[in-house]
Amino acid sequence: MSPLNDSYDLSLAAAALRSNSADVHALVKALCSELSDTLGDRLRTQRSGGRRHKTDEISSVQIAMANDQFEAVIDGGDLRCTVGHVSGGIRIRTETVDTDQWITRLLQALQAEAAHSDAARLALENIVIGGQK
Repeated sequence: MSPLNDSYDLSLAAAALRSNSADVHALVKALCSELSDTLGDRLRTQRSGGRRHKTDEISSVQIAMANDQFEAVIDGGDLRCTVGHVSGGIRIRTETVDTDQWITRLLQALQAEAAHSDAARLALENIVIGGQK
């Protein structure tokens, strides 16, 4: 079944992605790796460490897609996730969600974008069904 098919269970894909990345650092790094080329400057990451000693470890990620802003902050071994809704350039609502909901909603936004973007479609396929980057 194609990941672009509306009946494809993105919740199941999110749960599979989450279970394949037991470490939240690995999960965030994998998502950022898959989405960086597709989203460009709509994906922003913050690295751990101070001003002089940045590490490769991601401490937070912000993703802007359509009218939604997805943010995930690594807090120890947990991932604190929010989804904000923007209207007219102003954030009007922010909702705290669990990791599976955050990934599912992110994949849904990517799926909507994939309808008109080959790059988004390929990123979605790589995340949902696996593939070579």
